[in-house]
Amino acid sequence: MKSSRNVFFLLFFHAALSLERIRWCTVSEQELSKCTDLSAAFAGAGILPPVECVEGGSAAKCMQMIKDDLADAVTLGGHSIYQAGKEHGLKPVVGEVYDQEIGTSYYAVAVVRKSSNLTINSLRGARSCHTGINRTAGWNVPVGYLIDSGHLAAMGCDLPKAVSEYFSASCVPGANSINYPKSLCQLCKGDPSGQNKCEANSQEQYYDYSGAFRCLAEGAGEVAFMKHSTVPENTDGKTLSLWAQKLRSSDFQLLCRNGSTADVTEWRTCHLARIPARAVVVRPDTDGTVIFQLLNQGQQKFSGAGAKFQMFDSAAYGAQNLLFRDSTTKLVAITAQSYQAWLGDEYLHAMQALSCDPSTLPESLTWCVVSTEEIWKCSEMGVAFRNKNLTPAVQCLSAKTKEQCMELIQKKECDAVALGGADIFTAGKTYGLVPAAGENYSADDNSSAYYAVALVKRNSSNAFTIIDLKGKKSCHTGLGRTAGWNIPIGMLIKRGIIRPRDCNIPQAVSEFFSASCVPSAKRDNYPSKLCELCIGDDNGNNKCSASSQERYYSYSGAFRCLAQDSGDVAFVKHSTVFENTDGKNTDSWAHNLKSSDFQLLCPNGARAEVTQFAECHLGRVPAQAVMVHPDTNVFAVYGLLDKAQDFFGNSSNENGFKMFDSSAFQGKDLIFKDSAVEIVPVKERRTYTEWLSNEYIESLEGMQTPPCSRAAAITTNVAVLLTGSVLLTTATTS
Repeated sequence: MKSSRNVFFLLFFHAALSLERIRWCTVSEQELSKCTDLSAAFAGAGILPPVECVEGGSAAKCMQMIKDDLADAVTLGGHSIYQAGKEHGLKPVVGEVYDQEIGTSYYAVAVVRKSSNLTINSLRGARSCHTGINRTAGWNVPVGYLIDSGHLAAMGCDLPKAVSEYFSASCVPGANSINYPKSLCQLCKGDPSGQNKCEANSQEQYYDYSGAFRCLAEGAGEVAFMKHSTVPENTDGKTLSLWAQKLRSSDFQLLCRNGSTADVTEWRTCHLARIPARAVVVRPDTDGTVIFQLLNQGQQKFSGAGAKFQMFDSAAYGAQNLLFRDSTTKLVAITAQSYQAWLGDEYLHAMQALSCDPSTLPESLTWCVVSTEEIWKCSEMGVAFRNKNLTPAVQCLSAKTKEQCMELIQKKECDAVALGGADIFTAGKTYGLVPAAGENYSADDNSSAYYAVALVKRNSSNAFTIIDLKGKKSCHTGLGRTAGWNIPIGMLIKRGIIRPRDCNIPQAVSEFFSASCVPSAKRDNYPSKLCELCIGDDNGNNKCSASSQERYYSYSGAFRCLAQDSGDVAFVKHSTVFENTDGKNTDSWAHNLKSSDFQLLCPNGARAEVTQFAECHLGRVPAQAVMVHPDTNVFAVYGLLDKAQDFFGNSSNENGFKMFDSSAFQGKDLIFKDSAVEIVPVKERRTYTEWLSNEYIESLEGMQTPPCSRAAAITTNVAVLLTGSVLLTTATTS
């Protein structure tokens, strides 16, 4: 034991020697003065390595000095830690602890009166109270959260303007210069004589945590953004302030991220973000252990009563929170030395949204298009957007294929392209692109997707499951179609239920099912069993054609194939059964059908009711998404499109251009799908895998199993493999 301890001290001594001194960067004259005293106190106590104080003057300057090896360490707050990590590659190594209850953090919360009907999802148009402009709990976190969650869109990254348009009126102390919209100071009260309105100091009665709460308590605002301890500190007789004397904490509640509300004591589970404590940051090659050992020795000698120098007290220097927060009780070593881990997902995502800086935006957004008709529509879109002063301006770049668009964006020679499911998969997996915005096809549903399901008749005597499909008869919407072929066959292959040989998927399907109707599968070298169940038109002609002349074609056709007992299972989308039963379809074949006579086959081997499609489906078919380079600010892209759809999103708009209509350009689904009703934010679906869903990816990967070369596909005449570009174009067709 003794020898291992000696080894530790030798290692530490060696590491300490490698850092001959710690150059501490200070952000103010008072902090420099305290640092000088800390250096002397440490030296007097024999604490090594010696601390040398350097003057930075600001957090931003200190970050740059550390990166340039002109300083070694600085203590920063959350937003600065984010900038230090993202822009300069610095890492946090020592964190502050404030009390035993919450440790190295506090929580940003949204508070309303208990009598209020507001939720986090219905804040648009409300009156808001903030601690101050650019303050963490009162501005940065709530604004960042609202942008990140898609509630608030900021065109051109003008966050103050976006907030002023989102809330009907606000009090944001400090937002009183000509650069800010007037509504941000509309609710502010000023001092007792009405002067100093909206000042970022105590003369504004609605300033800081207690001020924001007072703004809510006195009825000026309907929601207040503050830290978790503010309400308990200002209610139930805890404060002597006259305005708060009669306030009861039970009259207020918190707004939770999931849309619910909670008691003000439940801030651990109901908050906008956990705000990390301040931390000491250093260069990535600096040994964090040395920094902690240095400060740990210091806090043991200079944080208790009786010590001449106090690490966690700044009163002697006429200021607060110098070097460390005065409320710090101790310093702890940070084990996961990455800024992302220290900040946490909630805070990190809010900061990423907040980093939407107008000065960093390009003057134009270059959109990639792949046809003459799309170039035409894109050009008109650019003109229409400019006429409404939308920013950034849209320019158009033509490519031969969607894949060439992906390559151009990867090389940063282009900015954006709208893609469907299988193309999103390729864009993300092969080119590293990410979704910036998506489409939604129903005003009543914001899921931006539909579900591919396996539909069967209810049969208590023969309730077969998905693992019993071998030898059954199958009905499909068409060859290469998403819900009727790609997803079900891909999923069955991925799970090893169907096993293709030599990449020949059509042959494998024909051997798995005893008979099928797969419209469009009547072609050379395709097994005839794939068309065996098809019936053609009323005269028996056009059998197995990919058109309405084949009565078992598309969604309703595949369902009819099942309903008329030609097949045992139909692969369709979730809404098909409802559209063709209970009197919704007046055709003679569907006249007496009831939705309750059908069930779904679930991937886990169960059966479910047709209404349970959200839990029981083969795949969630994603909407189209606008894909961009990961360095592109997705909030700026969505901000532009969200503002644009105010003018051009409605098909009956009188502004000339229509975003979701391609008829004027002699095409269909140009840039955006014609069936789209709105552009939606990606919210938490920030990567191609999150946008597509695991089931959908599983089906795509199934169609690529086993890996087949283009030559092998040609040799076997398989035109429906996800190799090359064949299905990359057909997979987006439902």
